[in-house]
Amino acid sequence: MADNYDDYSRDQLLRLLRERDRRPRFGLVWERDEIDHDLSVNSDFVALDWDTDLSCGDGPQGNLIIEGDNFDALRTLRMTHAGRVKCIYIDPPYNTGNRDFIYNDRFVDKEDSYRHSKWLEFMYRRLELAKELLTEDGVIFVSIDDNEVFHLGLLMEQIFGEASSVATFIWKRRTTPDSRNLNGVSGDHEYVLCYQSGAGFRMQGRAKDLSKYTNPDGDPLGPWMSDNLTGLANAQQRPNLHYEIVHPVSGLRYPPHPSRGWIYGPDRMAELIRLNRLLWPKKPSGRPRLKRYVTDMKSAETGYSSVLDAPGNVEATKELSEILGTKTFSFPKPVGLIEQLIEQATGQNDIVLDFFAGSGTTAQAVLNLNHKTGGARRFILVSSTEVTDEITDKNLCRDVCAERVRRVVTGYDNKKGQAVEGLGGGFAYLRCRRIPAATVFRGIQHDQVWTALQLIHDVALTPYQASLPMQEAQGQRGLVIYLPKLNDAVLDAMQTTIHAAGQAVVYSWQPALLAQRLNDPRVAFEAIPAFLVNRFGARSTGARP
Repeated sequence: MADNYDDYSRDQLLRLLRERDRRPRFGLVWERDEIDHDLSVNSDFVALDWDTDLSCGDGPQGNLIIEGDNFDALRTLRMTHAGRVKCIYIDPPYNTGNRDFIYNDRFVDKEDSYRHSKWLEFMYRRLELAKELLTEDGVIFVSIDDNEVFHLGLLMEQIFGEASSVATFIWKRRTTPDSRNLNGVSGDHEYVLCYQSGAGFRMQGRAKDLSKYTNPDGDPLGPWMSDNLTGLANAQQRPNLHYEIVHPVSGLRYPPHPSRGWIYGPDRMAELIRLNRLLWPKKPSGRPRLKRYVTDMKSAETGYSSVLDAPGNVEATKELSEILGTKTFSFPKPVGLIEQLIEQATGQNDIVLDFFAGSGTTAQAVLNLNHKTGGARRFILVSSTEVTDEITDKNLCRDVCAERVRRVVTGYDNKKGQAVEGLGGGFAYLRCRRIPAATVFRGIQHDQVWTALQLIHDVALTPYQASLPMQEAQGQRGLVIYLPKLNDAVLDAMQTTIHAAGQAVVYSWQPALLAQRLNDPRVAFEAIPAFLVNRFGARSTGARP
């Protein structure tokens, strides 16, 4: 194979060798130098335009639907939400070669010799950004099938670390075997890979069935059930478990089962007898049993099964069709699948992100869960238009994703004409807009600045009001103020507002002048747009270290 090492300088060769030495000896490698550069990777600043006409609900908005390339959206979310997302669920393209994966605005087919490398490069850049959004105890779920599951597992370990693997779940997507099977095997299942951002994450589990626990005798220790006292060890294996139990009053003797023995040794059994924890048989031929209490449980939950009990693809398609009235999206995920994962991974006020939002199932899962539990979880969806060189008039985000969520929020008529009540809530519909780095200072708009500042300070979104001399919102750590222009009238109004608030951060195009005019230790000043550009970060190109 031809190379250009002869043309390298000594310093270039040394740098190449050092980089090679730093590479891990075990891990995933793909032909990143041989594939076309990802067109989404650039040094542009990404602002968000709020389309109020496509948004849903009245009042400030805590939920977001973002239209645009998800690499762009993730860079902006890193600026606004780094370390604040508790749960990420994504259903990325499976790279089947059947027009399901778009790279550089073109579909990647099975004949592409760099098909897997393009997919890995595509996923690597996005997962690297996604990791920065997670809280310290955050978790990410990724749906995938056999085409890339092994590559994805290695990629996830490379990004999150081998020790961060929580589980690989199995989801049975098909109930009827596929006659178009490969090698005589019907692919009836998919996977959900789960990784944590830090350490110590645990699925919450499912509540144990306590229906067998009662208290017919008024036992002061509470509800109990009758449980078996015999084990599985024979006399040769565990001779210490093969002995007679003697009734303390009648003196009746109960021998062990010859092939099973008891589950406790003599000392523990004597203690249970003393504590009245045994249920004695009415007939001499019977066997004593254990009185097991609810309070004996170490946990009220059972372990969460790695085999997911959720509806399949057919049910998911029906769900979407009922809402939108027609089949507009292929292979959506069922709401029940995503809802149970979110329930296991989040608390009542956490943020859930899906940056391959597709038909918007994740938003419906969040809304369902909030409705059932009284929670206030928020969702952020990112969906592209899916426009390509071949398909120029498509807008999946607007026409499918946002429309589905809007109907779930406000209510809709199903295919039978029956009214389905809305779950309530709403969302802000935002669009990614790239601004070349060299023109940010003159190209960014006031409404884009105000949207970004509200998101950074975790304030529910309200539109920019050009008629007001300043924009203000109450953040968690004080008042947030944006000053598009500075004059005496604005300064007087701002001083009055700050005096009432007690503490504030003021964003201005003239922070130095403002600081001279307002000497107040309760106020911090930040320069716009420099503050946003700095938070956006030099790493925005997504370059691999």
